[in-house]
Order: sequence, then C-alpha cells, then structure tokens
Amino acid sequence: MSLQNANLYAILSQGFAADRGAVAIHTPTRDYSWDDLEHTSARIAHLLTDLALQPGARVAVQVEKSPEALMLYLACLRAGYVYLPLNTAYTAAELAYFLKDAEPELVVLDPARVEAMQATLKEAQIAHVLTLDAQGQGSVMEQSASKSQQFTTVQSQADDLAAILYTSGTTGRSKGAMLSHENLSSNAIVLKEFWGWQSDDVLLHMLPIFHVHGLFVASHGALLAGARMIWLPRLDIEQALKYLPQSTVMMGVPTYYVRLLNEPRFTRETCASMRLFISGSAPLLLDTFQQFTERTGHTILERYGMSETVMLTSNPYLSDQGPRVGGTVGVPLPDVEVRIMNDEGEILSQLEQIGHVQVRGPNVFAEYWRMPEKTREEFTGDGWFRTGDMGKWTDVGATQPYLSIVGRGKDLIISGGFNVYPKELELLIDTFEGVNESAVIGVPHKDFGEAVVAVVVPHEGVTLDVAALQALLKSNMANYKQPKQIHIVESLPRNTMGKVQKNVLREQYA
Repeated sequence: MSLQNANLYAILSQGFAADRGAVAIHTPTRDYSWDDLEHTSARIAHLLTDLALQPGARVAVQVEKSPEALMLYLACLRAGYVYLPLNTAYTAAELAYFLKDAEPELVVLDPARVEAMQATLKEAQIAHVLTLDAQGQGSVMEQSASKSQQFTTVQSQADDLAAILYTSGTTGRSKGAMLSHENLSSNAIVLKEFWGWQSDDVLLHMLPIFHVHGLFVASHGALLAGARMIWLPRLDIEQALKYLPQSTVMMGVPTYYVRLLNEPRFTRETCASMRLFISGSAPLLLDTFQQFTERTGHTILERYGMSETVMLTSNPYLSDQGPRVGGTVGVPLPDVEVRIMNDEGEILSQLEQIGHVQVRGPNVFAEYWRMPEKTREEFTGDGWFRTGDMGKWTDVGATQPYLSIVGRGKDLIISGGFNVYPKELELLIDTFEGVNESAVIGVPHKDFGEAVVAVVVPHEGVTLDVAALQALLKSNMANYKQPKQIHIVESLPRNTMGKVQKNVLREQYA
C-alpha cells in the first residue's frame, strides 16, 4: 500500500472496491456505491474549500447518523480540514463549551437544532453554519450538488491534524484529543491485517459515528478493505435480526450483545454467515461472553482502546495466535507497546501485579487541544501515554500474557490506607446467583477515608438475598475490601457508549 500522500482519505480510498459501481453502503431505504462515496465527498470538499476556510480549520459536526454524514467526514479529510464530531445528545449549553474551546470556522447541525443554537452560535462567533439531517438532506447537500465530482485530495503530512475527539469529561473539563492522519491510518492498516478484513466482508454498522468505535474502528475497517457496510441508525433488534444473516462482521458495545441474547429469535442460524463479533467501549461481563458462545457458537473478540489512541490491544482473531479469553483485552497490536507501572514508576513484569497502564505507538495522539499542561501531565518523560487505566498481565496459556483492565485509576478506592480495585469485587459479585451486573465505588468516610459501596442490579424478577451475597464476599475477600453498603437498583447509569458512569453513582451515594 503506497503511503506517498499521508492523507487518511488517500490511504483509505486505495482499498475501495475495484468495481466502483458496487454497493459500498446499504441502508433500509437506499444503496450507495463506491462512486457515490467518492463523488459526493468530492462535491462536499469543493463546498468546504469554496468557503475559504483557513488551512487546518476545525469543522464541528453534530448531526444524526447517515451515509452523507460519513461523506462529510471524508470530505473534511480530503480538503485538509480537521473533523470534530460531537455527541448528538449534547445540549446547547454543553455545545457552547466545545465551540468556545475549538473555535471551529464551520458548524454543521441537524436543521431541527439550528434555531435553539442561534444564541450559542452567535456568542461563539461561528463564521459558517450548514445543516444535514438523518435522511441526508440539508444545506450541505443542496449547496454541494452543483459542484464538481472530481477533487484532488490535498497532500498531507503524517503529523497533520485529521480530527479532534473530545473525551467524555466525567471529571473536570472535556479534553480535545488531537489525532493525526498517521494516528488514524496506522491503526486502520494494522487492524485490517489483525482482524482479517476482506473485500467480501459485510459489516453490520449500528454504532454512532461521533465516537472512535463507530467512526474510526468500524468505518475505516470496511473502507480500507473495500467491504460493504449495512448502515443502521442505531441498534434495532428487528433490523439486527434481519441483517445479521447477510453480514460477516459486527461491532458493538456490550449492551448490544446483552439485548441480542434477550431475544429468543437470536440463534446459531441467525449468525451462520458471521465470522467475527467484536465488543468494546465498555467492559463485557463474563456471563455475557459465555452465554454468547453457548447460544451462537461464536466467541466475542474483546479489544481495548480509547479516544486518544484508537485501538491498543486485541484478543486474537486467529486460533493459532491464542484463545479469546473473557475478561481480558488480549495482546498489544503490532507496533503498539504496553507497560504496567507501579506508583514509584517501576515496570511491573510479574503476572497479576496491578499497576498503571501506559502505552506508546504511531496510533497514540501527540497532545490535547490547547492544554499543554494537561498534555505534560499525561505523558511520561520517556514519551509513554498514561491511559489512566489500571491493569495487569494474565497467563491464559498463550505464547504471551494477555492484558486485563481492572478499572480506571480514578475509580481506585483507598480504604483505611489499602488499595481496593473495584473490578475484583465486581467480578465476584457478578457470579452470585440472580445478579445481572454490579458497580463498586468509593464514597467519603470519616474513619477510612473512603468506604467501599456496591451497587447491584438483579436479573428481572429476582429478589436478591443480600445476606448471602455479603457472606460470599466475606469468605472470598479481605475485610478492608468488604462493601460497607450494598444497594439494589434496577439499572446502572450509562453514557451513550454503554460505559457505567461511576461519577454519577459516587454523587448519588456520597
């Protein structure tokens, strides 16, 4: 694969299907060919350049998922602008922060949101506002329709900025991770090989595209392989059951797999054409992992990544590389290095020793947008990125140990001077009969500094025996790890990617 032009679009387009008239994206209402992708992104790229945006201008986009939204992203890459996707759930008040911080020259919104955003857009002094709706209609498409369908993709350097992704900001201000063309292309090329992407693959795409998982990992994989995508706005069980028999690859957050398993019509026959199910963005419960294998005969592949790094590690795709093991995120991807450090800055090489996960590689971002102090904090003196996750190496009987993530560093509980790792307790609680899932948090305590609290969700219709659960914990865990309180709830608070919001729980039970 030629890398003369480091522009991500130039690299992805080398993988487009040779038959440009073939279907690239199928939706329930329309098919889009590879020519459509190329020509429409060219027209939008002309529209962007005709706006005379500055080189490297940020283009902030808060629109519903559509193939045209993907083409807008490709157009930004082609024209050399910086794509800034924003969660569709953000309110005008939340958007005000991102617009002030990133200072985009162009904002693209759903037409239904423009009126409510007028004051925010005016205050942020946005030069240009365009629209795009869930059906792919709006001023972006209207104003680009008459443009040329030929566009010469700009020449980019490897370290030129391609996108800014804002972290979820569960603690403090959201940080804008600056991702270069090389960060994204290097990861896409590695994953194409590691996960065995082929041109005859069909990706069932049900993820949002304001996030690493849906926009980069899923879309880039299919584009680079010249593989067809079945493009659905979100997880819809009826649509999933309809399209799974036509698909070969599915990527999802754990919630997707839980909901499929809740559907009796989801069977081995449904998955007969599938070669790969991938889960990420949040931890997959061991129970879900095992149930899925029993039901379908397929073993879900778990991987690990983040906004600042795209993908870092993965369970193997091929069986001769090792087993896929629930509760682990596999081995470092080619060209990615992972190390685990203790609080004193020493490398922990022994198995099962828990420490801070640090990484480096061509996929790792260089800095946070306009936050030089935060960038310095998050990188070590020798250039490793501090992920903020706690992890350990586990022997699974493969040629090398697998990485297990035991929680976020900020979720670590220090009770009476002892470290308590929530994941260790959660794994045990989740084995208790009748438990669906759990979250363990630390809350302020006058004697211990922090007290351990467990928030537990039972299976529907189950009344948990809390005393028996406490007895299980008492017989398996040291006293300092014992929850001082166990709360039984119907569900855990989650963000749009399915991650449990422990910050919300900490506030609720403080």
